[in-house]
Amino acid sequence: MVEIISVTTRGQGLYEFTEQVNRLVSRSAVKEGLCSLLIQHTSASLTIQENADPSAQHDLENWLNRLVPEGDPLYTHLSEGCDDMPAHIKAALTATTLSIPIMEGRLLLGTWQGVFCWEHRHHHQVRCIAAHIG
Repeated sequence: MVEIISVTTRGQGLYEFTEQVNRLVSRSAVKEGLCSLLIQHTSASLTIQENADPSAQHDLENWLNRLVPEGDPLYTHLSEGCDDMPAHIKAALTATTLSIPIMEGRLLLGTWQGVFCWEHRHHHQVRCIAAHIG
């Protein structure tokens, strides 16, 4: 089963979509298998991260922004704004795919783990994530 999940973002940050994936797994009736996710964009990424304390997400965002700053004079890809090339670098350094085991019809995530779209652009986006469950 392959479906597309849409995640609407409002600028840089982590956007949890664990429940959307859980619903797909439930509908699939797969009891034991794998959920594979691919974000279909080059300026956003995917991560499994703590979903209990938002400060962990905030700290990750700040750390990545410090690692890959906007306005670096070495950037030549500037046609879509000052956040575009840093967004591509951030996506290259993080993950664009995730694989999550399914056991007893459920994602095998830890207690405090959630599935997130990590938006690296400043503006509103609708991100498409291909989900394969099998």
